Amino acid sequence: HLQLVESGGGLVQPGGSLRLSCVASGGTLDRYAIAWFRQVPGKEREAVSCSSGYDGNKNFPQSVKGRFTISRDNAKSTVYLQMNNLEPEDTAKYYCAASVGYVCYDLERFFEDWGQGTQVTVSS
Repeated sequence: HLQLVESGGGLVQPGGSLRLSCVASGGTLDRYAIAWFRQVPGKEREAVSCSSGYDGNKNFPQSVKGRFTISRDNAKSTVYLQMNNLEPEDTAKYYCAASVGYVCYDLERFFEDWGQGTQVTVSS
């Protein structure tokens, strides 16, 4: 199993940017699909972006396409989520998650390992 630690969250004004990082340990990152999910209290986790050897990099909700970019540096065992032009609706706790294999999924039940999350708040 991978251990995942997220960082980079914080408070940002609408239109601002943040870059989240997810550092993995305990395994070889290139053997995993890594996804970013987000969750607002009282709602289910929503898949945001995923990176895998087969699917490449992809975003799931239409609302983040063109604004969020996932990337990975396997040598550094780190996956990033660059978030630009942030909106108040992006406010959530963001989690990275790992699934053994090379295919991206947009459902949390396919991911075995999870970080503790990092809070992103978009507000003026």
